[in-house]
Order: sequence, then structure tokens, then C-alpha cells
Amino acid sequence: MTDGFRLGDITVQRIIEQEGPLFDPLTFFPTLTKEVLEENRGWLEPAALDPATGKLSLCIQSWVLRTRHHTILVDTCVGNDKDRPSHPFWNRLRGEAYMRGLASLGLRVDDIDVVMCTHMHVDHVGWNTRLENGRWVPTFPKARYVFSAAEFAHWKAENAKAPVPPFADSVLPVVEAGRADLVADDHAIGDDIRLEPTPGHTPHHVALRVGRGDAEALFTGDLIHSPLQARYPELSMRADWDPALAAKTRRRVLECACEARTLMCFAHFPSPSRARLARWGDGFRAEAVG
Repeated sequence: MTDGFRLGDITVQRIIEQEGPLFDPLTFFPTLTKEVLEENRGWLEPAALDPATGKLSLCIQSWVLRTRHHTILVDTCVGNDKDRPSHPFWNRLRGEAYMRGLASLGLRVDDIDVVMCTHMHVDHVGWNTRLENGRWVPTFPKARYVFSAAEFAHWKAENAKAPVPPFADSVLPVVEAGRADLVADDHAIGDDIRLEPTPGHTPHHVALRVGRGDAEALFTGDLIHSPLQARYPELSMRADWDPALAAKTRRRVLECACEARTLMCFAHFPSPSRARLARWGDGFRAEAVG
């Protein structure tokens, strides 16, 4: 994707690996009722809810930030060749969309200076590594990979109990290659680019705040997945580590973003995946920004 915009002197673009209907909304959101879904179907369709399949339409993408000094990749989607039997539509992908998207921005893997992962779930770390001669190696060989140290510690402990494939094939090899920076949850990557603690989806999920003043954006990661959660911030999704904490964090962040008119850059909202928030009853409407 080449659609881009600017935050001060930072250029923001996207690489889309996949976009389309993926999940049944009543399964994805365990507390969502059929009645509430029907009440909102009219405005969710067709962008956020696919009329043909009834599934939530999600975008799987990376954000690319170009500053005067660095090219930063935020989250790295699903990746190729990864064993993901619990997600058949992502199992052992051999797709070309991601690397084509990178090239369409005039970038090569060697051009990425920083890879920042909001958390360590399957669709946010996949392209961290690629398969080379039967081994997982960093896809972006010159990049420093920025991970929350506490998030890493959590998944390391989980992986010691039972295998966590995304951690084992897409995070550990980066650490073992000496390319990882394990940082605090409020770490500053550079001037006007800093991590922001947003726990709940995972224990140490972080968002990324970029820019300042009127030229500020929040890259949400999985703080929120669908515009339906903007209207109902207490609606948590099935993979949330702590659904109540996720809802509390989401409400707090959306309240602040609405008040400040912060540009929200979402990991999974339908294209263009960015919006400003307006109040809508007890929740918010995500008003897309082209």
C-alpha cells in the first residue's frame, strides 16, 4: 500500500498482508449478543462486517514510520512458512503480498532500522523472521527489534510450560541473533516516538504514540480490533488475557483520544484504518480519516 500521510516530519504508510472477512463476530466477541449485532449491522456493513459471510472484516498490516533518522516497522503480521494449525487460514502461508507491499514503498529488508511489536501474538510478530536453510533468521537483518521486556518475560515463561509457536519461531530467534532490545513499557524509541502501556489484551501490551500536539497519532495495536468496540468499549475479544482489564484500558485510552482529537491508527480496522473519535452515546464513533 502506498497511501500515506504525515505527522509533522514523519511519513506514515502501510503494508497490508491481508484484508477481508475472517472471524464470526459472536465467537470473536464472546459477550456480544445477536440483538446488539443486529442493531449495529446497518453501519458496520459492508466495511467492518462482510454482508456475504457475516464475518468481521479485519486488516492484517504493518505501519511504516519514516523519520529523518530511521525507518520503523510497527508489528509484522503473520509471515510465511509458520506452523499455525489453530489458525488454518494462516497456517504455512506462502504469500507474496507483504514483500510486494514493502517493495511498493521503495524499501528493502535492509532499509528497516527498527521493528517494534506491540505484543507477541501470532499476527503481530510473523515477519520478524523468515525461514532460511531450515532455520528461522531475522527478516530485517540490520534492524533492532524493540520488545517490551516484561511481555517477553511473560511469553518466555508460557513457552517453558507448553510450546508457544509465535514466540518460538518469531521472537526467540531474534533475541538469539542479538537483534532485540528488551525495553520498559514506556520506552522512547526516538524524539516524539514512545511506547505507552496498554495492558489487558496481553499482560504488557503497548501502543505507540507518535508526534506531538496537532500532529500526534496513537498506533493502537490490539487495544481495539473493530469499530464495534469503539461504540461499546467494554466489549472484549476472545484472545484477551484479561478481558476486564482490556476493557478498562480501552475505555481510558478512547476517552483521552476523543478529548484530544488524537488520530488513531488501528492495527485491524478496515482501510484506511485510521480515524478520529467522536462521542456516540456511552461510547464512540470512529470517523475514518482518508
